[in-house]
Amino acid sequence: MFSLRKMLEMPTPDRALPGRAQPIPTAEKHFVSGRPLKGPYPEGTEKALFGVGCFWGAEKAFWNLPGVWVTAVGYAAGHTPNPTYEEVCTGGTGHNEVVVVVYDPKLVSYQQLLKTFFEAHDPTQGMRQGNDIGTQYRSGIYVYDAAQRTAAEAAKAAYDQTLRAAGFRPITTEIRDAPAFYFAEDYHQQYLARNPHGYCGLGGTGVACQIGTGVAAE
Repeated sequence: MFSLRKMLEMPTPDRALPGRAQPIPTAEKHFVSGRPLKGPYPEGTEKALFGVGCFWGAEKAFWNLPGVWVTAVGYAAGHTPNPTYEEVCTGGTGHNEVVVVVYDPKLVSYQQLLKTFFEAHDPTQGMRQGNDIGTQYRSGIYVYDAAQRTAAEAAKAAYDQTLRAAGFRPITTEIRDAPAFYFAEDYHQQYLARNPHGYCGLGGTGVACQIGTGVAAE
């Protein structure tokens, strides 16, 4: 997103930036739908959390899905509490750029979200997505329960086989229990709706992920 020097190794907790006790200001409502970013969310909805590289394009890939109630971008899976975007960009927080997806499981399945996740980026690139380089661009699935973990691990294994058969390297996606999520600044929320011609280096492999299409993983 910007040509800043970025660290490619995760900082240890003792070397991470200190952050702050209070959350940084952000938007109250989704720019596209007008729904509240921080809730309350409708009864029966569930959450999913993904790191897909540049979170501008990642969020747009999900907010357009039928059954998704609201999306928001932020930072997760690092050490610094309530980080700013500038701090995350230094590589000194360990955080990933992530999108939280609040969805109705009666209308869209978690497997369908996983399909969107894998097809929206190249999950084999480690600490980068295309020209976006740094720890905040790593591929990650952050799960809220055992069912999500089982689905994520199965999808990763199946898509890894598909990508290897197409000549790609192994998938580097990390799968972890969902950590604390910190909302990003107001101007990052639904960025590509506010700025339709804004840059985002996110791009998929062009290889279809069959998860969520009725094709069983082996």
